[in-house]
Amino acid sequence: MNSRPRNSLKLISEKFGVSPTTVSRVLSGQAQKYRISPETEKAIKDFAAKENFTPNPIAKGLRLKKTHTIGLIIPDIANPFFAGIASQVVNVARTHGYSIVLCDSEENPALEKQSIELLWARQVDGMILCPVGQTPDYLERYAREQRPLVLVDRVFPGLGLPYVSADNFTGAKNATAHLLDNGHRRIACLQGMVGTAPSEARVGGYTAALKERGVPFDPRLVVGDSFGEQSGYLDTKLLIRATPDITAIFAMSNLLALGALRALREENRSVPGDISVIAFDDQPYLAHLSPPLTTVAQPHLEMGAAAVKLLLDEMRAPSSATKSGLYLPTSLVIRQSVRKLD
Repeated sequence: MNSRPRNSLKLISEKFGVSPTTVSRVLSGQAQKYRISPETEKAIKDFAAKENFTPNPIAKGLRLKKTHTIGLIIPDIANPFFAGIASQVVNVARTHGYSIVLCDSEENPALEKQSIELLWARQVDGMILCPVGQTPDYLERYAREQRPLVLVDRVFPGLGLPYVSADNFTGAKNATAHLLDNGHRRIACLQGMVGTAPSEARVGGYTAALKERGVPFDPRLVVGDSFGEQSGYLDTKLLIRATPDITAIFAMSNLLALGALRALREENRSVPGDISVIAFDDQPYLAHLSPPLTTVAQPHLEMGAAAVKLLLDEMRAPSSATKSGLYLPTSLVIRQSVRKLD
């Protein structure tokens, strides 16, 4: 199978006695703009079609310093929440003529840093990042350099990079208040990765709701160090042994909630008969569990769309684009996993 030579533009230009720039303009549809004769345009296009020649978009991007690609790094592609954000980023970016290069950092800060460098090396025009790190030190360089970079979900306010996140504090506060309204006072909290903005805000909303209702805060009821299902499973097992009087569990992610439900089933604890459960982050399958799970729904589609729009602003005018954050409201979806106590 023959492959076209790497210097195809030069080959075509020599064949027709024109410059490589003229060939490039013809093949990119700019012949009329640059007053290239119809005869020359037709000859070049016919020859290119015959030889199956198409311009190399990467080479063109390097010449123009614009590749029409956006880098996207998420912590876990298997997590439906991040998959939803990624899907929306792809859809919205496509409508603006951009392709996405996706990396999964696997909740690993070292892999995340490696992915960032890899994407910059590939000459992406901008980047959308859902950080996994607990400190923003490694991102300060990009803020100083005014790189077109937008943070999503796990954000660092004050860093100098634009960001979009859900209003985690209010969402958690409303969910805890719902449990309190139903008579629960011993409410366990399965937190996510300690030190990350979402986990800290959600635990903050949980404690604020308790304080407003005059319910004493018990630090033994706040457990966990990961947003994953296994963490929810193990911590729930330990919780119901160490604090058997709990009547409700507030899981700070849908995966934590799934782990908790598995543990409760193995321990012969019914939901909501013995223990009520609320999850942070709604996903379609949660409505089909038995019982259907009450959740805090995050606007992940809106978050993905907003991230792309913020990034486009950054890429057009990085010095004038807004660097502030955007917090989108959550909503409490009430189903059947919370029992009203007498």
